[in-house]
Amino acid sequence: MEDKLHTLVSLVQDEPGVLTRIAGLFRRRGFNIESLSVGHCERPGLSRMTIVVKGDDAEVDQVTRQLDKLINVVSVTDITRRDMVARELALIKVTARSDDRSEIMQMVDIYRAKIVDVAPDSVTVEVTGGEDKIDSLLTLLRPFGITEMARTGRTALIRGAQSSIK
Repeated sequence: MEDKLHTLVSLVQDEPGVLTRIAGLFRRRGFNIESLSVGHCERPGLSRMTIVVKGDDAEVDQVTRQLDKLINVVSVTDITRRDMVARELALIKVTARSDDRSEIMQMVDIYRAKIVDVAPDSVTVEVTGGEDKIDSLLTLLRPFGITEMARTGRTALIRGAQSSIK
């Protein structure tokens, strides 16, 4: 079977140590977490985790079942094959000499990104969208010199009124 990226969405109790237990499960199973996004959700006392892992369907199904058995995990769903909205946020600090700023600003506008900070020798760009969009903008900004970057990882919900979580 072919390894592919899977998007898992999990509701977990908002307590210390939960992330460590979940990461440990993936480590023991030999999975690298490609991206992880965690934050409070619509239900008080719970957090939503969006976990992206690479593996074949059978391996990911097995780790999903094991994840669902952890005491602090309320539910977990693989939404890979569902119609979903997935986004990522990136902050990118780019070297920007005065003669390069207008070109950088044009690229930022084309990608519907924003310049959120300006310094004498750099600009910081905020961009949201799919991973492909962010990767494409990074390719264009690299020649100017990327001095620092932070990416959130994928955050996803299935489309429509149905919940992503069982």
